[in-house]
Amino acid sequence: MRTLPRRLGVAIIVAAIVAFLSIKLNAFRDYQIAEIAVDVTAVAGLTVLTGLSGQISLGNGAFMAIGAYTTALLLLHLNWPFYLVLVIAAAVTAVAGGIVGIAAARLRGPYLAGATLLLGVALPSIAYVYPGTFGGDQGLNVVFTTPAFLGANFPLTRWQAWVATLVALITLVLLANLDRSRIGRNWRAVRDNDVAAALDGINAAAARIRAFVVSATSAGLAGALLAIVTGLVAPGAFTITLSIALLTAAVIGGLGSLAGALWGSLVIVLVPTYATDVATSHGLSSSTGANIPVAAYGVVLILVMLLFPLGIQGGLQRLISAFFGPSQKSRTGRTAPMPHVTPSADQAPASQHEKEGTS
Repeated sequence: MRTLPRRLGVAIIVAAIVAFLSIKLNAFRDYQIAEIAVDVTAVAGLTVLTGLSGQISLGNGAFMAIGAYTTALLLLHLNWPFYLVLVIAAAVTAVAGGIVGIAAARLRGPYLAGATLLLGVALPSIAYVYPGTFGGDQGLNVVFTTPAFLGANFPLTRWQAWVATLVALITLVLLANLDRSRIGRNWRAVRDNDVAAALDGINAAAARIRAFVVSATSAGLAGALLAIVTGLVAPGAFTITLSIALLTAAVIGGLGSLAGALWGSLVIVLVPTYATDVATSHGLSSSTGANIPVAAYGVVLILVMLLFPLGIQGGLQRLISAFFGPSQKSRTGRTAPMPHVTPSADQAPASQHEKEGTS
Protein backbone atom coordinates (compact mmCIF):
# COMPACT_ATOMS: atom_id res chain seq x y z
CA MET A 1 0.00 0.00 0.00
CA ARG A 2 3.01 2.30 0.19
CA THR A 3 2.79 2.93 -3.54
CA LEU A 4 -0.96 3.63 -3.49
CA PRO A 5 -0.54 7.44 -3.20
CA ARG A 6 1.92 7.38 -6.10
CA ARG A 7 -0.50 5.40 -8.28
CA LEU A 8 -3.35 7.70 -7.37
CA GLY A 9 -1.16 10.67 -8.26
CA VAL A 10 -0.35 9.20 -11.66
CA ALA A 11 -4.04 8.47 -12.25
CA ILE A 12 -5.00 12.05 -11.40
CA ILE A 13 -2.35 13.42 -13.76
CA VAL A 14 -3.54 11.16 -16.58
CA ALA A 15 -7.16 12.18 -15.93
CA ALA A 16 -6.19 15.85 -16.13
CA ILE A 17 -4.35 15.27 -19.42
CA VAL A 18 -7.31 13.41 -20.91
CA ALA A 19 -9.71 16.15 -19.80
CA PHE A 20 -7.50 18.80 -21.39
CA LEU A 21 -7.21 16.85 -24.66
CA SER A 22 -10.94 16.21 -24.83
CA ILE A 23 -11.60 19.93 -24.54
CA LYS A 24 -9.11 20.82 -27.27
CA LEU A 25 -10.01 18.00 -29.69
CA ASN A 26 -13.13 17.43 -31.73
CA ALA A 27 -16.01 15.03 -31.10
CA PHE A 28 -14.47 12.21 -33.13
CA ARG A 29 -11.27 12.31 -31.07
CA ASP A 30 -13.40 12.28 -27.92
CA TYR A 31 -15.03 9.12 -29.21
CA GLN A 32 -11.61 7.59 -29.83
CA ILE A 33 -10.51 8.46 -26.29
CA ALA A 34 -13.61 6.72 -24.94
CA GLU A 35 -12.98 3.71 -27.16
CA ILE A 36 -9.36 3.46 -25.97
CA ALA A 37 -10.54 3.65 -22.34
CA VAL A 38 -13.01 0.83 -22.97
CA ASP A 39 -10.31 -1.37 -24.46
CA VAL A 40 -7.85 -0.53 -21.67
CA THR A 41 -10.39 -1.70 -19.09
CA ALA A 42 -10.93 -5.02 -20.87
CA VAL A 43 -7.29 -5.65 -21.80
CA ALA A 44 -6.11 -4.92 -18.25
CA GLY A 45 -8.32 -7.70 -16.94
CA LEU A 46 -7.11 -10.06 -19.64
CA THR A 47 -3.52 -9.16 -18.74
CA VAL A 48 -4.19 -10.33 -15.19
CA LEU A 49 -5.70 -13.59 -16.42
CA THR A 50 -3.11 -14.45 -19.06
CA GLY A 51 -0.01 -12.58 -17.96
CA LEU A 52 -0.18 -13.14 -14.21
CA SER A 53 -2.06 -16.41 -13.74
CA GLY A 54 -1.02 -18.03 -17.04
CA GLN A 55 -4.52 -18.83 -18.38
CA ILE A 56 -5.38 -18.22 -22.02
CA SER A 57 -8.87 -16.90 -22.73
CA LEU A 58 -10.50 -16.35 -26.09
CA GLY A 59 -13.90 -15.58 -24.60
CA ASN A 60 -13.59 -12.22 -22.87
CA GLY A 61 -15.78 -10.72 -25.56
CA ALA A 62 -18.60 -12.81 -24.10
CA PHE A 63 -18.08 -11.24 -20.68
CA MET A 64 -18.19 -7.82 -22.31
CA ALA A 65 -21.53 -8.84 -23.84
CA ILE A 66 -22.86 -9.78 -20.40
CA GLY A 67 -21.88 -6.40 -18.98
CA ALA A 68 -23.26 -4.53 -21.99
CA TYR A 69 -26.62 -6.30 -22.07
CA THR A 70 -27.00 -5.97 -18.29
CA THR A 71 -26.41 -2.24 -18.62
CA ALA A 72 -28.81 -1.88 -21.54
CA LEU A 73 -31.62 -3.82 -19.83
CA LEU A 74 -31.31 -1.92 -16.54
CA LEU A 75 -31.20 1.48 -18.21
CA LEU A 76 -34.04 0.60 -20.58
CA HIS A 77 -36.50 -0.91 -18.10
CA LEU A 78 -35.54 0.58 -14.72
CA ASN A 79 -33.77 3.81 -15.69
CA TRP A 80 -31.40 3.52 -12.72
CA PRO A 81 -28.41 5.86 -12.28
CA PHE A 82 -25.48 4.79 -14.39
CA TYR A 83 -23.03 4.40 -11.50
CA LEU A 84 -25.42 1.91 -9.87
CA VAL A 85 -25.94 0.11 -13.17
CA LEU A 86 -22.16 -0.08 -13.58
CA VAL A 87 -21.76 -1.77 -10.19
CA ILE A 88 -24.53 -4.28 -10.93
CA ALA A 89 -23.10 -5.07 -14.37
CA ALA A 90 -19.71 -5.73 -12.78
CA ALA A 91 -21.28 -7.97 -10.12
CA VAL A 92 -23.28 -9.99 -12.66
CA THR A 93 -20.21 -10.48 -14.82
CA ALA A 94 -18.13 -11.46 -11.78
CA VAL A 95 -20.63 -14.23 -10.99
CA ALA A 96 -20.47 -15.42 -14.61
CA GLY A 97 -16.68 -15.35 -14.45
CA GLY A 98 -16.73 -17.41 -11.26
CA ILE A 99 -18.94 -20.05 -12.88
CA VAL A 100 -16.70 -20.24 -15.94
CA GLY A 101 -13.61 -20.24 -13.72
CA ILE A 102 -14.87 -23.21 -11.72
CA ALA A 103 -15.59 -25.13 -14.92
CA ALA A 104 -12.22 -24.22 -16.45
CA ALA A 105 -10.06 -24.60 -13.33
CA ARG A 106 -8.81 -28.03 -14.41
CA LEU A 107 -8.19 -27.12 -18.05
CA ARG A 108 -4.79 -26.14 -19.41
CA GLY A 109 -3.32 -24.72 -22.60
CA PRO A 110 -5.28 -25.42 -25.79
CA TYR A 111 -8.11 -27.09 -23.89
CA LEU A 112 -8.75 -23.93 -21.90
CA ALA A 113 -8.42 -21.81 -25.04
CA GLY A 114 -10.92 -24.05 -26.85
CA ALA A 115 -13.42 -23.89 -24.00
CA THR A 116 -13.28 -20.10 -23.79
CA LEU A 117 -13.45 -19.91 -27.58
CA LEU A 118 -16.72 -21.85 -27.46
CA LEU A 119 -18.00 -19.42 -24.84
CA GLY A 120 -17.08 -16.44 -26.97
CA VAL A 121 -18.88 -17.87 -29.99
CA ALA A 122 -21.99 -19.24 -28.29
CA LEU A 123 -22.93 -16.68 -25.65
CA PRO A 124 -23.62 -13.64 -27.89
CA SER A 125 -25.86 -15.88 -30.02
CA ILE A 126 -28.41 -16.01 -27.18
CA ALA A 127 -29.62 -12.62 -28.39
CA TYR A 128 -30.90 -14.30 -31.55
CA VAL A 129 -32.72 -16.98 -29.55
CA TYR A 130 -34.58 -14.47 -27.34
CA PRO A 131 -35.19 -11.45 -29.55
CA GLY A 132 -38.01 -10.19 -27.35
CA THR A 133 -35.63 -9.67 -24.46
CA PHE A 134 -32.32 -8.90 -26.15
CA GLY A 135 -33.54 -7.27 -29.35
CA GLY A 136 -32.25 -9.89 -31.78
CA ASP A 137 -29.78 -8.75 -34.40
CA GLN A 138 -31.03 -5.16 -34.09
CA GLY A 139 -29.94 -5.02 -30.47
CA LEU A 140 -31.02 -2.65 -27.70
CA ASN A 141 -30.73 1.12 -27.72
CA VAL A 142 -28.97 2.71 -24.77
CA VAL A 143 -29.84 6.27 -23.74
CA PHE A 144 -27.05 8.06 -21.92
CA THR A 145 -27.14 11.81 -21.43
CA THR A 146 -24.91 14.43 -19.87
CA PRO A 147 -25.82 15.54 -16.33
CA ALA A 148 -27.71 18.79 -15.97
CA PHE A 149 -24.99 20.56 -13.97
CA LEU A 150 -22.70 20.52 -17.04
CA GLY A 151 -25.16 22.58 -19.04
CA ALA A 152 -27.24 21.85 -22.11
CA ASN A 153 -24.41 22.59 -24.56
CA PHE A 154 -21.85 20.23 -23.05
CA PRO A 155 -20.86 17.66 -25.72
CA LEU A 156 -22.05 14.12 -25.03
CA THR A 157 -18.92 12.59 -26.55
CA ARG A 158 -16.74 14.53 -24.11
CA TRP A 159 -18.79 13.31 -21.15
CA GLN A 160 -18.56 9.73 -22.46
CA ALA A 161 -14.79 10.09 -22.75
CA TRP A 162 -14.55 11.39 -19.20
CA VAL A 163 -16.68 8.61 -17.72
CA ALA A 164 -14.86 5.87 -19.64
CA THR A 165 -11.45 7.27 -18.68
CA LEU A 166 -12.43 7.53 -15.01
CA VAL A 167 -13.59 3.91 -14.89
CA ALA A 168 -10.47 2.74 -16.73
CA LEU A 169 -8.14 4.57 -14.32
CA ILE A 170 -9.94 3.24 -11.26
CA THR A 171 -9.70 -0.28 -12.71
CA LEU A 172 -5.97 0.11 -13.35
CA VAL A 173 -5.27 1.38 -9.83
CA LEU A 174 -7.22 -1.49 -8.25
CA LEU A 175 -5.54 -4.10 -10.45
CA ALA A 176 -2.10 -2.63 -9.73
CA ASN A 177 -2.70 -2.94 -5.99
CA LEU A 178 -4.01 -6.47 -6.47
CA ASP A 179 -0.91 -7.34 -8.47
CA ARG A 180 1.35 -6.34 -5.56
CA SER A 181 -0.77 -8.13 -2.96
CA ARG A 182 -0.59 -11.71 -1.73
CA ILE A 183 -3.19 -12.67 -4.34
CA GLY A 184 -0.95 -11.39 -7.12
CA ARG A 185 2.03 -13.30 -5.76
CA ASN A 186 -0.08 -16.46 -5.64
CA TRP A 187 -1.05 -15.94 -9.29
CA ARG A 188 2.56 -15.69 -10.36
CA ALA A 189 3.49 -18.74 -8.33
CA VAL A 190 0.72 -20.79 -9.97
CA ARG A 191 1.71 -19.49 -13.39
CA ASP A 192 5.35 -20.44 -12.97
CA ASN A 193 4.83 -23.88 -11.39
CA ASP A 194 1.46 -24.96 -10.05
CA VAL A 195 2.91 -28.09 -8.41
CA ALA A 196 5.48 -26.09 -6.47
CA ALA A 197 2.78 -23.56 -5.56
CA ALA A 198 0.58 -26.35 -4.21
CA LEU A 199 3.47 -27.71 -2.15
CA ASP A 200 3.91 -24.22 -0.75
CA GLY A 201 0.31 -24.26 0.48
CA ILE A 202 -1.31 -22.26 -2.34
CA ASN A 203 -4.69 -23.43 -3.59
CA ALA A 204 -4.00 -23.36 -7.33
CA ALA A 205 -7.62 -23.93 -8.35
CA ALA A 206 -8.86 -21.11 -6.14
CA ALA A 207 -6.17 -18.78 -7.50
CA ARG A 208 -7.23 -19.53 -11.09
CA ILE A 209 -10.89 -18.95 -10.26
CA ARG A 210 -10.05 -15.58 -8.67
CA ALA A 211 -8.17 -14.59 -11.81
CA PHE A 212 -11.19 -15.47 -13.95
CA VAL A 213 -13.46 -13.43 -11.67
CA VAL A 214 -11.18 -10.39 -11.84
CA SER A 215 -10.79 -10.66 -15.62
CA ALA A 216 -14.53 -11.12 -16.16
CA THR A 217 -15.33 -8.16 -13.92
CA SER A 218 -13.00 -5.92 -15.92
CA ALA A 219 -14.56 -7.16 -19.16
CA GLY A 220 -18.04 -6.51 -17.77
CA LEU A 221 -17.09 -2.94 -16.89
CA ALA A 222 -15.70 -2.51 -20.40
CA GLY A 223 -18.94 -3.86 -21.87
CA ALA A 224 -20.99 -1.43 -19.81
CA LEU A 225 -18.82 1.45 -21.00
CA LEU A 226 -19.10 0.28 -24.59
CA ALA A 227 -22.90 0.30 -24.26
CA ILE A 228 -23.01 3.98 -23.28
CA VAL A 229 -20.33 5.02 -25.77
CA THR A 230 -21.92 3.41 -28.83
CA GLY A 231 -25.54 3.78 -27.71
CA LEU A 232 -26.38 0.32 -29.04
CA VAL A 233 -25.89 -3.21 -27.74
CA ALA A 234 -26.11 -5.83 -30.49
CA PRO A 235 -24.59 -9.32 -30.85
CA GLY A 236 -22.58 -8.22 -33.88
CA ALA A 237 -20.36 -6.12 -31.61
CA PHE A 238 -19.27 -9.13 -29.54
CA THR A 239 -18.06 -11.63 -32.08
CA ILE A 240 -14.99 -13.80 -31.63
CA THR A 241 -13.05 -11.11 -33.47
CA LEU A 242 -13.40 -8.88 -30.41
CA SER A 243 -11.99 -11.55 -28.08
CA ILE A 244 -9.03 -12.14 -30.40
CA ALA A 245 -8.40 -8.38 -30.67
CA LEU A 246 -8.32 -8.08 -26.87
CA LEU A 247 -5.83 -10.92 -26.55
CA THR A 248 -3.74 -9.43 -29.35
CA ALA A 249 -3.69 -6.07 -27.59
CA ALA A 250 -2.51 -7.74 -24.38
CA VAL A 251 0.30 -9.50 -26.24
CA ILE A 252 1.35 -6.39 -28.17
CA GLY A 253 1.38 -4.24 -25.06
CA GLY A 254 3.15 -6.82 -22.92
CA LEU A 255 1.60 -9.68 -20.98
CA GLY A 256 1.65 -9.17 -17.25
CA SER A 257 2.05 -5.39 -17.56
CA LEU A 258 -0.89 -3.10 -16.86
CA ALA A 259 0.90 -0.27 -18.67
CA GLY A 260 1.04 -2.59 -21.67
CA ALA A 261 -2.77 -2.60 -21.73
CA LEU A 262 -2.63 1.07 -22.72
CA TRP A 263 -0.11 0.51 -25.52
CA GLY A 264 -2.04 -2.43 -26.91
CA SER A 265 -5.31 -0.51 -26.81
CA LEU A 266 -3.76 2.42 -28.63
CA VAL A 267 -2.60 0.06 -31.39
CA ILE A 268 -5.91 -1.71 -31.96
CA VAL A 269 -7.87 1.56 -31.94
CA LEU A 270 -5.62 4.00 -33.77
CA VAL A 271 -3.82 1.85 -36.35
CA PRO A 272 -6.95 0.77 -38.27
CA THR A 273 -8.27 4.35 -38.24
CA TYR A 274 -5.09 5.89 -39.59
CA ALA A 275 -4.68 3.09 -42.14
CA THR A 276 -8.19 3.80 -43.42
CA ASP A 277 -7.40 7.51 -43.69
CA VAL A 278 -4.26 6.75 -45.70
CA ALA A 279 -6.15 4.44 -48.03
CA THR A 280 -8.84 7.07 -48.58
CA SER A 281 -6.34 9.88 -49.20
CA HIS A 282 -4.59 7.81 -51.87
CA GLY A 283 -7.83 7.17 -53.74
CA LEU A 284 -7.97 3.40 -53.27
CA SER A 285 -11.19 1.59 -54.07
CA SER A 286 -13.55 0.66 -51.27
CA SER A 287 -12.82 -3.06 -51.61
CA THR A 288 -9.07 -2.49 -51.45
CA GLY A 289 -9.29 0.14 -48.74
CA ALA A 290 -11.29 -2.22 -46.51
CA ASN A 291 -8.32 -4.60 -46.38
CA ILE A 292 -5.70 -1.94 -45.63
CA PRO A 293 -6.48 -1.72 -41.87
CA VAL A 294 -6.23 -5.50 -41.53
CA ALA A 295 -2.88 -5.53 -43.35
CA ALA A 296 -1.54 -2.62 -41.28
CA TYR A 297 -2.72 -4.33 -38.11
CA GLY A 298 -0.84 -7.49 -39.08
CA VAL A 299 2.33 -5.57 -39.98
CA VAL A 300 2.34 -3.79 -36.62
CA LEU A 301 1.82 -7.09 -34.80
CA ILE A 302 4.71 -8.75 -36.66
CA LEU A 303 7.05 -5.79 -36.10
CA VAL A 304 6.28 -5.62 -32.40
CA MET A 305 6.86 -9.35 -31.95
CA LEU A 306 10.16 -9.19 -33.84
CA LEU A 307 11.52 -6.05 -32.21
CA PHE A 308 9.95 -6.40 -28.76
CA PRO A 309 9.29 -10.06 -27.90
CA LEU A 310 8.07 -8.99 -24.46
CA GLY A 311 5.67 -6.44 -25.92
CA ILE A 312 5.89 -2.68 -26.22
CA GLN A 313 6.15 -2.14 -22.47
CA GLY A 314 8.91 -4.75 -22.19
CA GLY A 315 10.79 -3.09 -25.04
CA LEU A 316 10.50 0.33 -23.41
CA GLN A 317 11.81 -1.06 -20.13
CA ARG A 318 14.79 -2.58 -21.92
CA LEU A 319 15.56 0.72 -23.64
CA ILE A 320 15.31 2.63 -20.37
CA SER A 321 17.56 0.10 -18.66
CA ALA A 322 20.09 0.38 -21.50
CA PHE A 323 20.30 4.17 -21.22
CA PHE A 324 19.79 4.77 -17.50
CA GLY A 325 20.64 1.41 -15.93
CA PRO A 326 18.27 -1.08 -14.33
CA SER A 327 15.62 0.38 -12.11
CA GLN A 328 15.00 -0.64 -8.56
CA LYS A 329 11.83 -2.46 -9.68
CA SER A 330 13.72 -4.67 -12.12
CA ARG A 331 16.25 -5.85 -9.56
CA THR A 332 15.71 -9.17 -7.92
CA GLY A 333 15.79 -7.77 -4.44
CA ARG A 334 17.71 -10.76 -3.10
CA THR A 335 20.59 -10.23 -0.75
CA ALA A 336 23.93 -11.01 -2.30
CA PRO A 337 25.81 -13.97 -0.82
CA MET A 338 28.69 -13.22 1.50
CA PRO A 339 31.96 -13.38 -0.42
CA HIS A 340 34.40 -16.12 0.47
CA VAL A 341 37.64 -14.63 1.79
CA THR A 342 40.75 -16.79 2.02
CA PRO A 343 42.55 -16.05 5.30
CA SER A 344 46.08 -14.77 5.06
CA ALA A 345 49.07 -16.47 6.61
CA ASP A 346 48.83 -14.19 9.65
CA GLN A 347 45.19 -15.13 10.08
CA ALA A 348 45.53 -18.86 9.47
CA PRO A 349 43.14 -20.96 11.50
CA ALA A 350 44.55 -22.56 14.63
CA SER A 351 45.60 -26.16 14.42
CA GLN A 352 44.01 -28.92 16.44
CA HIS A 353 46.96 -28.95 18.88
CA GLU A 354 46.69 -25.19 19.43
CA LYS A 355 42.99 -25.56 20.13
CA GLU A 356 43.68 -28.31 22.65
CA GLY A 357 46.39 -26.20 24.28
CA THR A 358 44.03 -23.30 24.84
CA SER A 359 41.25 -25.44 26.21
